[in-house]
Amino acid sequence: MMSEEVQANSELGTIRIADEVVAVIAGLAATQVEGVASMSGGIAGGIAEALGRRNFSKGVKVEVGSEEAIINLYIIVKYGFRIPDIAWEIQENVKKAVESMTGLRVVQVNVHVQGVSFPQQKEGSEQDTEEIIVK
Repeated sequence: MMSEEVQANSELGTIRIADEVVAVIAGLAATQVEGVASMSGGIAGGIAEALGRRNFSKGVKVEVGSEEAIINLYIIVKYGFRIPDIAWEIQENVKKAVESMTGLRVVQVNVHVQGVSFPQQKEGSEQDTEEIIVK
């Protein structure tokens, strides 16, 4: 993720939107889609979660220009959901959320499916999940 900021000038001053803000908006919009088990982050995302901090930009990479954005999302899907439908809905949700909140034009939302999360029955009838991640 780049550390640059989107900058807009107006009569009253300058507005700056950090790339991390765009990534958080995209990540939250993606996780709201039914069928998304989680976002697939790198080692840094796992460390942050182990320390008790939620990383809302986990699994999101953004490239932001002065007026446009390209967003890459890395997801884990729930078993039993149709992947093309989930991906299309993610693209729509993310594009709508980022454009409406930042004013940027989203030119691409690329969805990378990194794995599948399977429900797993435990003793005592509690349900847990097991993730299979393809590398």
